[in-house]
Amino acid sequence: MDRQTFHNLYDFSGKVAVVTGGAGVLCASMCRMLASLGAKVAVLDLNPEAAESLAAEIRSTGGEAVAIACNVLDKPSIESAAQKITETFGRIDILINGAGGNKPQATATPDQSFFDLPAEALRWVFDLNLMGAILPSQVFGKLMAEQKSGVILNISSMNAFRPLTRIAAYSAAKAGVSNFTQWLAVHMAQNYSPDIRVNAIAPGFFVGEQNRRLLLNEDGSLTPRGHSIIAHTPMNRFGTPDDLLGATLWLLSPAATFVTGVVIPVDGGFSAFSGV
Repeated sequence: MDRQTFHNLYDFSGKVAVVTGGAGVLCASMCRMLASLGAKVAVLDLNPEAAESLAAEIRSTGGEAVAIACNVLDKPSIESAAQKITETFGRIDILINGAGGNKPQATATPDQSFFDLPAEALRWVFDLNLMGAILPSQVFGKLMAEQKSGVILNISSMNAFRPLTRIAAYSAAKAGVSNFTQWLAVHMAQNYSPDIRVNAIAPGFFVGEQNRRLLLNEDGSLTPRGHSIIAHTPMNRFGTPDDLLGATLWLLSPAATFVTGVVIPVDGGFSAFSGV
């Protein structure tokens, strides 16, 4: 393979990428990367101001981006977003299902027993992470089926490999995301086109606003849980948003044209380490 051919594998010029949860810390980096490689990016987020801020940033650097308010748990909202994107860009080539997260009310603690976690909080976390991947895949996947091509990338988690203490709903939902990734990969290839691929990445431990208080004290030092995670991460650090970009780029690109139904850990070795 010559240099130009290799370069072309990672050229997204003219491609249209939809990113749910696009204004979040991790997915914002993905949006910036795709735009820098020529993709037209639709930043979908429940927070329209944050989405527009990111889209404006991308446009200010010469990229193409639109911001669209979208609730991934409301199918009409997703369908409205899809219509706006196709009216603006004409097609959809990439879907990153990045919306997700946890909430304190669904987290077991010494002061809040698992047995007392409210059903509505558990359901909210489960739905956001699993249904929040399934519903956009229905809407945007249908468009890919009609055009016989496309790539879907889901965001799973280390919790899908090894459930973590305290966060039962989040762990169960992310295990569901990994299973759904495999199911949808087979379904799309067999029933619509082998040129529709579905994969996932499984981030290890990244500090965000939702988990910061579990991992770090107010002075920036590690909590006991943070110490335990670092002790089981051979690379001895938390991940940064840019650490996800290489695997993301590969799975979205023609370089992975024969790869579908896989879940790639990006975890600093956490899933490989037995602890001894």
